[in-house]
Amino acid sequence: MFDIVEILQNNWTLFLIGQYPHGPLGGLASTLILAALALLLAFPFGLLLALARVSPWKGLYWAATVWVYVLRGIPLLMVIFWTYFLVPLLIGHNITGFVTMLCTLVIYQSAYLCEIIRGGIQALPPGQYEASRALGLGYLRTTVWVILPQALYNALPSLISQFISIIKETSLGYVINVQEVTFAANQVNNQLLTKPFQVFFILAIIYYLLCFGLTHVAGWVERRIARKRLGKGGLAVAADPLLAIDN
Repeated sequence: MFDIVEILQNNWTLFLIGQYPHGPLGGLASTLILAALALLLAFPFGLLLALARVSPWKGLYWAATVWVYVLRGIPLLMVIFWTYFLVPLLIGHNITGFVTMLCTLVIYQSAYLCEIIRGGIQALPPGQYEASRALGLGYLRTTVWVILPQALYNALPSLISQFISIIKETSLGYVINVQEVTFAANQVNNQLLTKPFQVFFILAIIYYLLCFGLTHVAGWVERRIARKRLGKGGLAVAADPLLAIDN
Protein backbone atom coordinates (compact mmCIF):
# COMPACT_ATOMS: atom_id res chain seq x y z
CA MET A 1 0.00 0.00 0.00
CA PHE A 2 2.80 2.41 0.91
CA ASP A 3 4.56 1.54 -2.36
CA ILE A 4 1.46 2.53 -4.33
CA VAL A 5 1.17 5.87 -2.53
CA GLU A 6 4.86 6.56 -3.06
CA ILE A 7 4.65 5.72 -6.76
CA LEU A 8 1.69 8.08 -7.15
CA GLN A 9 3.44 10.87 -5.28
CA ASN A 10 6.54 10.60 -7.46
CA ASN A 11 4.88 10.00 -10.82
CA TRP A 12 1.39 11.53 -10.72
CA THR A 13 2.22 14.12 -13.38
CA LEU A 14 3.42 11.36 -15.73
CA PHE A 15 0.15 9.48 -15.22
CA LEU A 16 -1.84 12.67 -15.71
CA ILE A 17 -0.17 14.57 -18.58
CA GLY A 18 2.83 12.47 -19.61
CA GLN A 19 6.05 14.40 -20.24
CA TYR A 20 4.26 17.67 -21.03
CA PRO A 21 5.45 20.50 -21.20
CA HIS A 22 8.93 19.04 -21.78
CA GLY A 23 7.56 16.50 -24.25
CA PRO A 24 4.32 15.47 -25.95
CA LEU A 25 1.06 15.55 -24.01
CA GLY A 26 0.30 12.08 -22.71
CA GLY A 27 -1.15 10.20 -19.79
CA LEU A 28 -4.80 10.44 -18.82
CA ALA A 29 -5.21 13.78 -20.59
CA SER A 30 -4.16 12.23 -23.90
CA THR A 31 -6.47 9.26 -23.32
CA LEU A 32 -9.50 11.49 -22.76
CA ILE A 33 -8.68 13.75 -25.70
CA LEU A 34 -8.21 10.75 -27.99
CA ALA A 35 -11.47 9.13 -26.86
CA ALA A 36 -13.47 12.36 -27.13
CA LEU A 37 -12.14 13.16 -30.61
CA ALA A 38 -12.83 9.60 -31.74
CA LEU A 39 -16.44 9.79 -30.58
CA LEU A 40 -17.02 13.23 -32.10
CA LEU A 41 -15.49 12.33 -35.47
CA ALA A 42 -17.04 8.86 -35.66
CA PHE A 43 -20.53 10.12 -34.80
CA PRO A 44 -21.29 11.72 -38.22
CA PHE A 45 -20.14 8.55 -40.00
CA GLY A 46 -22.20 6.39 -37.66
CA LEU A 47 -25.21 8.62 -38.26
CA LEU A 48 -24.90 8.34 -42.04
CA LEU A 49 -24.45 4.58 -41.80
CA ALA A 50 -27.51 4.30 -39.56
CA LEU A 51 -29.61 6.30 -42.02
CA ALA A 52 -28.37 4.03 -44.80
CA ARG A 53 -29.26 0.96 -42.74
CA VAL A 54 -32.89 2.11 -42.33
CA SER A 55 -33.26 3.68 -45.78
CA PRO A 56 -35.59 2.27 -48.44
CA TRP A 57 -32.72 2.30 -50.97
CA LYS A 58 -31.26 -1.21 -51.13
CA GLY A 59 -27.87 -0.13 -52.47
CA LEU A 60 -27.22 2.11 -49.48
CA TYR A 61 -28.59 -0.51 -47.11
CA TRP A 62 -26.34 -3.32 -48.32
CA ALA A 63 -23.20 -1.13 -48.50
CA ALA A 64 -23.72 0.07 -44.92
CA THR A 65 -24.56 -3.45 -43.72
CA VAL A 66 -21.34 -4.89 -45.17
CA TRP A 67 -19.30 -2.11 -43.55
CA VAL A 68 -20.90 -2.69 -40.14
CA TYR A 69 -20.65 -6.48 -40.16
CA VAL A 70 -17.06 -6.54 -41.38
CA LEU A 71 -15.80 -4.06 -38.79
CA ARG A 72 -17.73 -5.64 -35.94
CA GLY A 73 -16.40 -9.05 -36.92
CA ILE A 74 -12.66 -8.30 -36.74
CA PRO A 75 -10.45 -7.38 -33.75
CA LEU A 76 -9.61 -3.74 -33.17
CA LEU A 77 -5.91 -4.61 -33.01
CA MET A 78 -6.03 -5.78 -36.62
CA VAL A 79 -7.61 -2.48 -37.70
CA ILE A 80 -4.86 -0.62 -35.84
CA PHE A 81 -2.15 -2.44 -37.79
CA TRP A 82 -3.99 -1.94 -41.09
CA THR A 83 -4.26 1.80 -40.44
CA TYR A 84 -0.67 2.01 -39.21
CA PHE A 85 0.75 0.54 -42.44
CA LEU A 86 -1.89 1.59 -44.98
CA VAL A 87 -2.51 5.28 -44.26
CA PRO A 88 1.16 6.33 -44.85
CA LEU A 89 1.05 4.51 -48.19
CA LEU A 90 -2.12 6.33 -49.19
CA ILE A 91 -1.02 9.85 -48.19
CA GLY A 92 2.68 9.50 -48.98
CA HIS A 93 4.18 10.30 -45.58
CA ASN A 94 4.22 8.98 -42.04
CA ILE A 95 1.72 10.05 -39.38
CA THR A 96 2.01 10.07 -35.62
CA GLY A 97 0.77 7.23 -33.45
CA PHE A 98 -1.92 9.52 -32.03
CA VAL A 99 -3.34 10.29 -35.48
CA THR A 100 -3.11 6.62 -36.46
CA MET A 101 -5.07 5.57 -33.38
CA LEU A 102 -7.60 8.34 -33.93
CA CYS A 103 -8.22 7.25 -37.52
CA THR A 104 -8.53 3.65 -36.36
CA LEU A 105 -11.08 4.45 -33.68
CA VAL A 106 -13.13 6.63 -36.03
CA ILE A 107 -13.33 3.81 -38.58
CA TYR A 108 -13.99 1.10 -36.01
CA GLN A 109 -16.47 3.00 -33.87
CA SER A 110 -18.54 4.16 -36.84
CA ALA A 111 -19.93 0.62 -37.06
CA TYR A 112 -20.92 0.51 -33.38
CA LEU A 113 -22.38 4.01 -33.34
CA CYS A 114 -24.35 3.09 -36.44
CA GLU A 115 -26.08 0.27 -34.59
CA ILE A 116 -26.77 2.43 -31.54
CA ILE A 117 -28.40 5.13 -33.65
CA ARG A 118 -30.25 2.59 -35.78
CA GLY A 119 -31.62 1.03 -32.61
CA GLY A 120 -32.83 4.44 -31.46
CA ILE A 121 -34.57 5.04 -34.79
CA GLN A 122 -36.25 1.65 -34.94
CA ALA A 123 -37.34 1.92 -31.30
CA LEU A 124 -39.69 4.77 -32.18
CA PRO A 125 -43.29 3.74 -32.83
CA PRO A 126 -44.41 3.58 -36.50
CA GLY A 127 -47.00 6.26 -35.80
CA GLN A 128 -44.25 8.87 -35.86
CA TYR A 129 -43.61 8.19 -39.54
CA GLU A 130 -47.28 7.93 -40.39
CA ALA A 131 -48.21 11.20 -38.67
CA SER A 132 -45.34 13.06 -40.34
CA ARG A 133 -46.22 11.76 -43.79
CA ALA A 134 -49.87 12.66 -43.17
CA LEU A 135 -48.77 16.24 -42.53
CA GLY A 136 -47.09 16.29 -45.94
CA LEU A 137 -43.47 15.82 -44.88
CA GLY A 138 -41.31 13.77 -47.23
CA TYR A 139 -39.01 10.96 -46.18
CA LEU A 140 -35.91 13.13 -45.69
CA ARG A 141 -37.72 15.90 -43.80
CA THR A 142 -39.47 13.34 -41.60
CA THR A 143 -36.15 11.69 -40.80
CA VAL A 144 -34.26 14.92 -40.07
CA TRP A 145 -36.91 16.91 -38.21
CA VAL A 146 -39.05 14.26 -36.52
CA ILE A 147 -37.24 10.93 -36.17
CA LEU A 148 -33.59 11.82 -35.52
CA PRO A 149 -34.11 14.28 -32.63
CA GLN A 150 -36.12 11.67 -30.70
CA ALA A 151 -33.83 8.77 -31.63
CA LEU A 152 -30.64 10.60 -30.64
CA TYR A 153 -32.19 11.74 -27.38
CA ASN A 154 -33.10 8.16 -26.50
CA ALA A 155 -29.64 6.99 -27.58
CA LEU A 156 -27.74 9.28 -25.17
CA PRO A 157 -27.16 6.64 -22.46
CA SER A 158 -25.84 4.16 -25.00
CA LEU A 159 -23.60 6.82 -26.54
CA ILE A 160 -22.09 7.51 -23.12
CA SER A 161 -21.58 3.77 -22.62
CA GLN A 162 -19.86 3.59 -25.98
CA PHE A 163 -17.59 6.46 -24.93
CA ILE A 164 -16.56 4.28 -21.98
CA SER A 165 -15.69 1.48 -24.42
CA ILE A 166 -13.62 3.89 -26.50
CA ILE A 167 -11.67 4.99 -23.43
CA LYS A 168 -10.74 1.37 -22.72
CA GLU A 169 -9.89 0.74 -26.38
CA THR A 170 -7.38 3.61 -26.40
CA SER A 171 -5.11 1.40 -24.28
CA LEU A 172 -4.36 -0.61 -27.44
CA GLY A 173 -2.61 2.49 -28.78
CA TYR A 174 0.30 1.39 -26.61
CA VAL A 175 1.36 -1.07 -29.34
CA ILE A 176 2.05 1.84 -31.74
CA ASN A 177 3.58 4.11 -29.08
CA VAL A 178 0.61 6.40 -28.52
CA GLN A 179 1.37 8.59 -25.51
CA GLU A 180 -1.70 7.65 -23.45
CA VAL A 181 -2.11 6.52 -19.84
CA THR A 182 -1.14 2.87 -20.45
CA PHE A 183 2.04 4.05 -22.18
CA ALA A 184 2.73 6.36 -19.21
CA ALA A 185 2.28 3.44 -16.80
CA ASN A 186 4.78 1.41 -18.80
CA GLN A 187 7.26 4.30 -18.62
CA VAL A 188 6.90 4.36 -14.84
CA ASN A 189 7.35 0.59 -14.72
CA ASN A 190 10.53 0.81 -16.83
CA GLN A 191 11.94 3.37 -14.38
CA LEU A 192 11.16 1.31 -11.28
CA LEU A 193 11.69 -2.18 -12.76
CA THR A 194 10.84 -4.00 -9.53
CA LYS A 195 7.22 -2.92 -8.91
CA PRO A 196 5.13 -3.88 -11.95
CA PHE A 197 2.14 -5.05 -9.90
CA GLN A 198 1.86 -1.75 -8.04
CA VAL A 199 2.23 0.33 -11.22
CA PHE A 200 -0.38 -1.54 -13.21
CA PHE A 201 -2.67 -1.72 -10.19
CA ILE A 202 -2.63 2.09 -10.21
CA LEU A 203 -3.43 1.98 -13.93
CA ALA A 204 -6.38 -0.36 -13.30
CA ILE A 205 -7.72 1.95 -10.58
CA ILE A 206 -7.48 4.95 -12.93
CA TYR A 207 -9.50 3.16 -15.61
CA TYR A 208 -11.98 1.86 -13.05
CA LEU A 209 -12.68 5.24 -11.45
CA LEU A 210 -13.04 6.94 -14.82
CA CYS A 211 -15.34 4.30 -16.33
CA PHE A 212 -17.32 3.84 -13.11
CA GLY A 213 -18.04 7.56 -12.98
CA LEU A 214 -19.16 7.68 -16.60
CA THR A 215 -21.35 4.62 -16.03
CA HIS A 216 -23.17 6.51 -13.29
CA VAL A 217 -23.59 9.47 -15.65
CA ALA A 218 -25.13 7.15 -18.27
CA GLY A 219 -27.48 5.72 -15.64
CA TRP A 220 -28.52 9.20 -14.53
CA VAL A 221 -29.24 10.25 -18.11
CA GLU A 222 -31.24 7.07 -18.68
CA ARG A 223 -33.38 7.67 -15.60
CA ARG A 224 -33.92 11.29 -16.58
CA ILE A 225 -35.10 10.29 -20.04
CA ALA A 226 -37.44 7.68 -18.54
CA ARG A 227 -38.94 10.25 -16.14
CA LYS A 228 -39.41 12.73 -18.95
CA ARG A 229 -41.18 10.15 -21.09
CA LEU A 230 -43.33 9.21 -18.10
CA GLY A 231 -44.31 12.82 -17.52
CA LYS A 232 -45.18 13.41 -21.15
CA GLY A 233 -46.97 10.26 -22.10
CA GLY A 234 -48.05 8.70 -18.82
CA LEU A 235 -45.98 5.60 -19.55
CA ALA A 236 -42.48 4.72 -18.42
CA VAL A 237 -40.41 4.24 -21.52
CA ALA A 238 -37.10 2.43 -21.57
CA ALA A 239 -34.30 4.77 -22.53
CA ASP A 240 -32.11 2.02 -23.96
CA PRO A 241 -32.37 2.45 -27.77
CA LEU A 242 -31.36 -1.16 -28.30
CA LEU A 243 -34.72 -2.26 -26.92
CA ALA A 244 -37.81 -1.92 -29.08
CA ILE A 245 -40.32 0.32 -27.29
CA ASP A 246 -43.88 1.23 -27.93
CA ASN A 247 -45.39 4.49 -26.81
